Amino acid sequence: MPAGESGDDLIELLFFAYRDFVGDPDRILAQYGFGRAHHRVLHFVDRYPGLTIAELLDILRITKQSLNRVLKDLIGQDYITQKTGTSDRRQRLLFCTSAGTALAGDLIRVQSRRVARALANLEAGRAMPPSAESFLFGMIEPEERAAVRRLMARRVRSAA
Repeated sequence: MPAGESGDDLIELLFFAYRDFVGDPDRILAQYGFGRAHHRVLHFVDRYPGLTIAELLDILRITKQSLNRVLKDLIGQDYITQKTGTSDRRQRLLFCTSAGTALAGDLIRVQSRRVARALANLEAGRAMPPSAESFLFGMIEPEERAAVRRLMARRVRSAA
């Protein structure tokens, strides 16, 4: 592991990076009364049209009950549609409607922009030498980075 990077530091940075990475779509989803589970379902159904319920359960590793609640919302509000399987009539195949595809596109665009900014910071060498740590810092909101650094430095000082 490069100097300055401990597994603990990377895990902590991953928490902050994830918070901001999902925060962007969370704000969009809130306008629809949806949450992160809706986002995950929309994402995979949009990326893999015709996905079966069983495949989606396997990908998301959630209970059928949890998935049914989310699917009920998305189907009821016309973001996802389900069709009966052609070879196996017991299968339910999931597809995004045009509204679902549009919403999934909006969500992936805000996340792609965040990843692109973090990668651009690495390439420009503005933040730090390229590393997992500098990428994760790049995923954090710029105005939050100093607070994260101060918090992490506090842990290092108290351990000394």
